[in-house]
This record gives sequence, structure tokens and C-alpha cells, in this order.
Amino acid sequence: MPDAATRTERVPVGVDPTRASIARVYDAFLLGKDNYEIDREVLKQVQQAAPEAQDLAFENRGFLIRACRFLAGQTGITQILDLGSGLPTAENTHQVVQRINPETRVVYVDNDPVVLAHGRALLEENEHTHFVAEDIFEPARILENETVREHIDFTQPLIMLQMGTLHHFKGEYDRPAEIMREYVDALPSGSFVGLSHFFDPENEDSATARRMEDFFVHSPMGSGTFRTQKDIEALFPGLEMVEPGVTLCADWWPDGPRLKELNVAQRTIAGGVGRKP
Repeated sequence: MPDAATRTERVPVGVDPTRASIARVYDAFLLGKDNYEIDREVLKQVQQAAPEAQDLAFENRGFLIRACRFLAGQTGITQILDLGSGLPTAENTHQVVQRINPETRVVYVDNDPVVLAHGRALLEENEHTHFVAEDIFEPARILENETVREHIDFTQPLIMLQMGTLHHFKGEYDRPAEIMREYVDALPSGSFVGLSHFFDPENEDSATARRMEDFFVHSPMGSGTFRTQKDIEALFPGLEMVEPGVTLCADWWPDGPRLKELNVAQRTIAGGVGRKP
């Protein structure tokens, strides 16, 4: 892999290779190529707490794919608002759902400069896939955005995704629950929300979860909060949870039987899908 000096020569406008980026760190976790040494350093640090730390990203991606397949195949909803899309990788949201229904509209939202630089062309690869540069932690701006309003009809049920995003909010601990309440209040009846989050299981794995959190928060990335079951459930205000509710990402309707035991990283990321009555 090229060193930082070599990579810096190809840095897109607006991208700072000396500061870790959430999108690029996830790319490093997923063994992607759109990251720099500073991003890989975050991975190395978190691996000190859990050598299998990359599985946080792999389980999150697997959950996203299974949830999208379920929602596209079972609900009949054909419009998706994907908040915090990150860098394009294998099996993006639009690829999963448009394989089931090519007419499904997907609007991705992210404000990371590297996503803007690398992602827009790939994400906007057909007339039903669009990209918006906004801060997902400011619901009013998203909900009033012209592109969002052009392609998402808020009079009809929609699917909203917050996959691996809210644990990167930097601010008051209770604010993510308020953010989700603002979003959910704007959704029409019959809409679905898919969400995943770093997880403190409040058992023998808690110490590892908190060590990973400490490495994330004090790394060049600066964020990565692990919440408890109760606190993650609070991110689905007033929603009817699809069985099995908030659970480990690995346990949410897996693709087949489990042949090996989950490692600690796989046991510290959870997710769920809820429906607005």
C-alpha cells in the first residue's frame, strides 16, 4: 500500500490527509483503498482493544445488506433516505434494493469531503440514485433540502437508514435520541427505520467495548460512542420493532446457520428495524 507521502499527491480538493475521516476509517476497516495512513492508524489503535475490531464494520455492512433486502422485498416501499452513506463499497444500498425493484429511489446524504470527491459519480450511477451534501445530525436541513424533497415523497411511506452513524455524533449524550425523534416525527405512517450502533452489552464484553470507545474517541477520528440496549432502543421513538427488535447485527436474520462463535467485536455492534404506526 502506498505511503502517506505518495498518497498525498493524489489528495482531492477539500480532503485533509492529516486528519482522520469517519468515512475513510470505515473504508480502512472494510479493507478498501480510499484511505490514508492517519485512517489506518485508528484501525490499529482500536485493534489494541479488540484484534477483531474490523468485524464491527463487516457486521454493520452485513446488517445493512440484509435489512435492505428485507425492506425492499417485503414492504413494497420504493423510496429510501440513506443518512451517512459513507464511501461507496461493494453492495451499496441502491445496488441491493434496485436489484429487487429497479424503480426504487435512493437518496444518499453525507457531508464528508472524501465522500463528495470519490462517491458522487459512483452513487449517482442511474436516474433513481441521488446524493445530497448535508450534515445528517441537522434533521431540519435534511428534511427541507430541495434534492431530498424532489426525490422523496413525504406523503408516502419511506425507508430511512441510520447505519453506523449516530455513534459518531459529537455532543450531548442524549442528543441522538432527539435527532431521531425529529426525523421520525417527519415520517409518514407506514415508514420504516433501519439503524445500527456500537453496543455495550453490559456483560463481560463491556470492558472491551469501553476500551474500543476510548480508542475511537481519543483517536484522530474523535468519535465512537458505545450505547446500551436501552439507549439504542431509545433511538426508535414510537416505532413498532420488527422481530427480533434491537439485537446484535450478527443475530438480525442471518443468512444461514452459525458454524463458529462470535468474537467480541461481533458482540458489540447492534441494530434493528422499526415501523412507524
